[in-house]
Amino acid sequence: MKLRTAFLIPLVAGSLLLAGNALAQDQSQSTPTSDTTSTTFNSPKGQVTINSQPAAVPDAGPAPDFATLSGGKKSITEAQAAAYPPLANDFEYADSNRNGSISKAEYQRWVKQMH
Repeated sequence: MKLRTAFLIPLVAGSLLLAGNALAQDQSQSTPTSDTTSTTFNSPKGQVTINSQPAAVPDAGPAPDFATLSGGKKSITEAQAAAYPPLANDFEYADSNRNGSISKAEYQRWVKQMH
């Protein structure tokens, strides 16, 4: 047996093993295109649908004035911020000094950044 034949046999055997693994892969799943908003997959418990489009953002309307939210006090608490959902969502961001309440200056800065 020649030396090149000794190298050729393991090379061919390795190629066949890798080709078998490549052919054994599941080819049935398609890659979603950019036009689709959902895709479905089959699972042992049934069909699963995955939606790729986020829900629409509800319109909360214009921000109320500081006095309305604070109840006439010097700051807005987290409980008071719940009356205006966008502020409740951004409470930690709007509370720039991290003291647990939003001052009038912090609120005005937050409203300005919103628009």
